[in-house]
Amino acid sequence: MSRKRYRLSKILNKPYGEDFYHQPGTVPGTIFIDADAPPPIILLIDYNQTNFIREQIATPEECVPYLEMESTSWVDVQGLGSQDILQRLGNIFELHPLVLEDIVNVPERPKTEDYEDQLLFISRMVVPKEIICGFYSEQVSLVLGKNYLLTVQEEPEHDCFEGVRSRIAKNKGIIRKQGADYLAYAVLDAIIDGFFPVLELYGERIEELEEEVIVRPTPQTLQSIYKIRRELLQLRRAIWPQRDAINSLIRDGSELISEEVRIYLRDCYDHTVQVMDMVETYRELASGLMDVYLSAVSNKMNEIMKVLTVVSSIFIPLTFVAGIYGMNFNTEKSPYNMPELNWYWGYPICLAGMGAIALSLLFFFWRRGWLQNSVTIKRN
Repeated sequence: MSRKRYRLSKILNKPYGEDFYHQPGTVPGTIFIDADAPPPIILLIDYNQTNFIREQIATPEECVPYLEMESTSWVDVQGLGSQDILQRLGNIFELHPLVLEDIVNVPERPKTEDYEDQLLFISRMVVPKEIICGFYSEQVSLVLGKNYLLTVQEEPEHDCFEGVRSRIAKNKGIIRKQGADYLAYAVLDAIIDGFFPVLELYGERIEELEEEVIVRPTPQTLQSIYKIRRELLQLRRAIWPQRDAINSLIRDGSELISEEVRIYLRDCYDHTVQVMDMVETYRELASGLMDVYLSAVSNKMNEIMKVLTVVSSIFIPLTFVAGIYGMNFNTEKSPYNMPELNWYWGYPICLAGMGAIALSLLFFFWRRGWLQNSVTIKRN
């Protein structure tokens, strides 16, 4: 149990402590309110084919009259920072205690649960950050009723539902001609489609890293590759169970979802499969970048060693000649003791000979093509 609590604390970037998660034996249906959670903002959208209302309400009880009308009501709760408001919402919508627990105690694995007259769908939403790469991730809970949809988000700052709200307000498409089940599909489709802009950023970043790995690999490049692989794994964990949950809605069905909407859910399922394929492709590319980086670093080291070997090979005979002339000689004892030490032009001739040896070696290395590769690498 402690291991699970630690994993959850890492996911939410919170400290690991005794007050983070329920202790073993906690009563089912107990909700946990994070002290840092933002206070809830309740947005109500009620519509039919002719009328449309959008307003921010202060209390959950203000949505009760709309639930009794012959229209579709969308109650969007943004924030989990008030246990009182969440409990009152649970009473108004007659939520099962386990449903309220799944909604509040985040993160939950994406899933779908059928509660007779209500359908619960737990999803994971991602929104791209306003930087070169990265994303915000939060849980979105959907409770579908006969003529209403209740959505609960962790944070009020980021969501991908503005397109759905705009379609309802401008009466585009068939959304205002359909019921709450089609609205639930539209919200789910917006969540799944929200993965594509995030993956597009990762695709562009991977292309930049490919060029960087080949041309100028650095330790920072390796850190970027590790970061992308880790974040792609988080995306995979978010989209994989959502595919299974949507498939469960299509396969098992529900009285709250019509056959027409179930056909639309098949398209949503296809989008999840596309997202999964893109995530797996980018993960393979990131793994390949790791191998390319190691090969590039190894090749760069080999070229450096080649240059150093060429330089050493040139100076070895020069060091040999200098070492010979650095010995102590006595030409008075024997004519074999380096008689050229007494020559008038001995020193210039020695330097000229050493220069000729160095130039000969350079010419030999150049004819063999060893200097060509070294010069090219150095120019790059």
